[in-house]
Amino acid sequence: MMNKTDNNIYVDIDQLRKLQFKGEGINFSPRQAVNSVLNGRYASKLRGRGLNFEELRHYRAGDDIRYMDWKVTKRTGKPHIKVFTEERERNVFLIVDQRASMFFGSKGKMKSVIGAELAALIGWRVVAAGDRIGALIFNDDNETVLPAKRGHKHLAQILHSVVKFNHQLGLGNNSHNASDSINKGWRKIAQVCGHDSLIIYVGDGNGWNEKTTHLMKNIRRHNEVIACNIIDALEQKLPSMAQMVVSDGELQIQFDALGKTQQQYQQRIESQQTLYAKTATKYRVPLLTINTIKPVNIQLRNAFRRGGE
Repeated sequence: MMNKTDNNIYVDIDQLRKLQFKGEGINFSPRQAVNSVLNGRYASKLRGRGLNFEELRHYRAGDDIRYMDWKVTKRTGKPHIKVFTEERERNVFLIVDQRASMFFGSKGKMKSVIGAELAALIGWRVVAAGDRIGALIFNDDNETVLPAKRGHKHLAQILHSVVKFNHQLGLGNNSHNASDSINKGWRKIAQVCGHDSLIIYVGDGNGWNEKTTHLMKNIRRHNEVIACNIIDALEQKLPSMAQMVVSDGELQIQFDALGKTQQQYQQRIESQQTLYAKTATKYRVPLLTINTIKPVNIQLRNAFRRGGE
């Protein structure tokens, strides 16, 4: 029987609360140049938070002359303009994957625990910025949807739901149809996210297929999307062993890991990961790779610095 007090196997609420102070350097607030020609002539529906000076550059056709820096223009003899960015609020929705495929970890923590920690870390950063946070938490059979709201109390409700789903994982839980469950999750979030939201998928992408791509593409038309792809090294590549024994804690099988089995497994993994990566690139979705070994706050901060993988 699995030990539910081991925080590497199952997550608890105190573990998620401690991540509140570990998100330094991670920012999900949208920023846009207010004097850009791409900003349009109509006011945004998103409530502005203020202006931050970004840079001083040469004037370009279409720039708003209200932002001209006349002192620099006079001194250099060339028109210069001040560029500001406007911080805007938006709804952020987490898609938290807690299916049976996530209940795996060869080193460090279970993927399901890493997923829960990522959701908490992101949630704390969004709440700290004063934005609304909502969530869809799902497993192979069920899902829970929590609307986007502000505040620590609402985030606590989300985190308790994540813990509840996490503790439902265990021996005997199997993925019935991975594609059906992940597609059901994306269809559900499409019904609640509206427009101008940020959607952050936290999971392993198990079962991702062309239908998932189509669902995400439709959401991406009116929203921003980020994918946090949680991986385990052993899942990515089976070890080269003449005989390998695999167990779920109750049953076990023995097979040749050097021959056809490894080749077929590797082809399946690579095919799914390639589709996942191509989808992210095509629709400009940052794909952040997160492993089960390093602390999630460090990995997420580094992933944002790299701009995704």
